[in-house]
Amino acid sequence: MKSVYTRPDWTPRVDNDLRILISGATGGLGRALVGMLLEGSDCIIGAHGASQSIDIGDERIIALQRTFEGEEDCRGLVDEFAEKAGGIDALVVLSGSIRATGHWMDMSATGWEGEINTNLNQPFFLARAAMAHMKEQGSGGRIVLNGTESALHGGSALSLPYAIAKRGTECMVQGMAREGAPDNILVNGVRFGYIASGFHQRWHNKSEEDMAARADMVPLKRGGDPEEAAALMIYLLSGWAGFITGQMLPLTGGDWL
Repeated sequence: MKSVYTRPDWTPRVDNDLRILISGATGGLGRALVGMLLEGSDCIIGAHGASQSIDIGDERIIALQRTFEGEEDCRGLVDEFAEKAGGIDALVVLSGSIRATGHWMDMSATGWEGEINTNLNQPFFLARAAMAHMKEQGSGGRIVLNGTESALHGGSALSLPYAIAKRGTECMVQGMAREGAPDNILVNGVRFGYIASGFHQRWHNKSEEDMAARADMVPLKRGGDPEEAAALMIYLLSGWAGFITGQMLPLTGGDWL
């Protein structure tokens, strides 16, 4: 019998009035995180999307839409949210993509640079801008970045640049955590395995049959539910995670055991 996701009868929460910017809030993980935060907490959420924004008529949501090309765009998003919310207490970076197709041996320089820019450069610029605001505020903060378990194993022939960028993210988490610690700015990441968020279907046109085969490779015989990912990220934003920094927490269903 395959394992199934059963939603608990309680919802994790963060402190009321926490000002949280979520980059990539319109994806499967982002929407789950926004929904769970709104359900459990009275916080302020900057819900960012590149091509669309979340507008659900909730006064706790600050809808933000901006595409990223370089540092200026990333810094501009953080500045815009901080201005509208009166500051920033937390940043969650969920924006990312695997746009390149084909074997890495045949990848163009433009394709390579695009993958690294989206999945490593932009999270760095976002996190650096957020940390600068948090240091100036003097009230601490939280930064949560996203990684992938496959980065520990060299990725695949079709996702090597993405895996390299995510391995770099792990270094970023450690270095930024060391920098932020004196100001009580905690920096962590979640190392995802296969989460059934629609990511693979969106970027690689995977079919339901493809994803069923992928789920069968996981020891628990299923993909993780986006709400399970959201709950872990909310924990890292909560008061219970005040002694965790510089860590990558795996959420994999036992993948790669």
